[in-house]
Amino acid sequence: MAENEDGTEKTEDPSDKKLREAREKGQVPRSRELSTLLMTLSAALFLYFFGHFMVVRFEEIMIQGFQLDRGHAYDIGLLTNRILGMALESIYMSLPFLTLMMLVAIVSPMLLGGWNFSTHALVPKLSKLNPISGIKRMFSMNALVELIKALLKFTLVSAVASYFLWHTYHEVVSIGMEPLKIAMEHSAKLVLEAFIFVSLSLIIIAAIDVPFQMYQHIKQLKMTKQEVKEEHKQQEGSPEVKGRIRQLQREMSQKRMMQRVPEADVVITNPTHFAVALKYDADEMQEPMVLAMGADFMATQIRTLATEHNIPLIEAPPLARALYYNAEVERPIPYDLFKAVAAVLAYVYQLRDGRMPQEMDFETLPIPEGMKTEQTSESRERELEE
Repeated sequence: MAENEDGTEKTEDPSDKKLREAREKGQVPRSRELSTLLMTLSAALFLYFFGHFMVVRFEEIMIQGFQLDRGHAYDIGLLTNRILGMALESIYMSLPFLTLMMLVAIVSPMLLGGWNFSTHALVPKLSKLNPISGIKRMFSMNALVELIKALLKFTLVSAVASYFLWHTYHEVVSIGMEPLKIAMEHSAKLVLEAFIFVSLSLIIIAAIDVPFQMYQHIKQLKMTKQEVKEEHKQQEGSPEVKGRIRQLQREMSQKRMMQRVPEADVVITNPTHFAVALKYDADEMQEPMVLAMGADFMATQIRTLATEHNIPLIEAPPLARALYYNAEVERPIPYDLFKAVAAVLAYVYQLRDGRMPQEMDFETLPIPEGMKTEQTSESRERELEE
């Protein structure tokens, strides 16, 4: 099991953030055996299908190189052109094969870990020059695994090559009895078949190495429980920071709310514990709107602002409690409180117009029994805190 330098065990799987940071640093699973398999197998298959054509063409180029007349011997220009032409022809013949090898070399590493480019991997590390660290790497578990893979690869390739030679023993012996041209073609065919069989044998090595590299990659990135907690704290924020953010948000919300108090038509009070500022504009609103509300100190501030801006203060304790417990700031009042609020607004409009309103008992406004109690006070406190 992986351990930190301080001896703590890494038992937790790496988080998405840890995997993303590792990828940015160039740490992705890679399998050299998979790349070797694809390179050798691609080369073998290409030569199997197009090798005969390439051999015949190269043979023609070689023959052309030995067919020099007297003019080439005495004219360096002609000889140079002949040599350059042969070289270019050879390059053109080899270009498809080289292009295939280049593409396979680029694509094969991306099959495990995907495409990844990181400048962190280019930064020189002085720790790699430390001889003690080098000795530790020589005797590490990775070094042991690489040694086992090398021995397994050698054994497997040797076994496959030996089996192929034993199976084609009579063909190999008969080559010495064949004409030169046929013997060369026969030899090339046997070598190519042997190359294909050996390449296919590397599938076993790659099938073992790919899961191991993925396991090793995850193992190296495993985290301790403390690291998981620290990362979670960094992402979510510490309780102190979150509390401070909530406090600032609450202060900003209260500031915005207090700035709207002067727009209110009426402030309904308890008279000391609660204060709710309401506004109704028949041209713009369908229902009365709650502009601000508060309890205790906040209620005092609302009442003070209302007095400074000549906004009527109506002492209606049941209605003030019902609005505080059930209404929301910047939202229309609850439907069940329409009649009670309409009665208060009618009373206020009569005062505003200079008319003598009728006597009204604000203690007996039509308020549903379920809205008079403190049944939602806990959610109200949580809402104000948030």
